Amino acid sequence: MRIGVISDTHLRGYDEGFKRIADRHFHDVDLVIHAGDLVDMRVLDMFGAKDVKAVRGNMDPPSVRQALPESITMRLGGFTVGVAHGWGASAGLEERLLRLFGPIDCLIYGHTHAPVNRVRDGVLLFNPGSAVDRRFSLHNSVGILEISDAIRGEIITL
Repeated sequence: MRIGVISDTHLRGYDEGFKRIADRHFHDVDLVIHAGDLVDMRVLDMFGAKDVKAVRGNMDPPSVRQALPESITMRLGGFTVGVAHGWGASAGLEERLLRLFGPIDCLIYGHTHAPVNRVRDGVLLFNPGSAVDRRFSLHNSVGILEISDAIRGEIITL
């Protein structure tokens, strides 16, 4: 299973540059996960017919906050994956999110705009960074998760 992971798009609707990024990097994925701060639900339309799961972020307006959950827990290829945007200071964010979910195999999150792809205490911590916003990072990025007998993450610098 191949999963495209994105977060912190902060777009106010259709964006041709973002559409090109999605088409180029997510053309062969089975699922797209958006880890919040869409700002506009139309962002999800740019993935076409792909299966998309998304959570709301702290910068999302009421229309998005009403349409999307704060967090999602799902089973993918035999692994438990938790998805949430995050909140508050970057320091301690992963710990706060891990307490929210309890035992999981992979934590997908956003909020910091900084990509993360590392294993800690047996849990893959995965933040794709931001594909279009450079407020807190030098580079834009997206992520790919490969799930087979294990979960492996890849950060793609744009």
